Amino acid sequence: MSQQFIELGEGYGDVYELLEIIKTNQQRFHQAFILTSTKEDKKVASLAVALKPVGESKFMPIYICREGLPFREDSPSQRQQMFENSIAQLGRKAVVVEIKHSSIFSEHKLFYQYVIGIMRLHHYIPALT
Repeated sequence: MSQQFIELGEGYGDVYELLEIIKTNQQRFHQAFILTSTKEDKKVASLAVALKPVGESKFMPIYICREGLPFREDSPSQRQQMFENSIAQLGRKAVVVEIKHSSIFSEHKLFYQYVIGIMRLHHYIPALT
């Protein structure tokens, strides 16, 4: 199975699009992620959701809002709370994973390959077949 990130953006408004994707694709929901990283002593979060392939397809899309939200474990941002509430309505919880910040990679493609590797390693998404 091949997985690919589809970046919705880095801004706050993109979270609303991600919430709509979750709402309209409830039957395809596979897993939700809060990917945290640190840059210059500031912790940020990327919100992502992996959807099951359509029909006989072997393609798993992972929609992401990359590093656009400040992350605080003790007091999540309003958008992070909205994301978590949306996932909770499906009876699920988002997985929180600490990763390296995308700025250390020379290309976003390399960053996404790194994140897919972590997700596969921890069996959050299926292995490449």
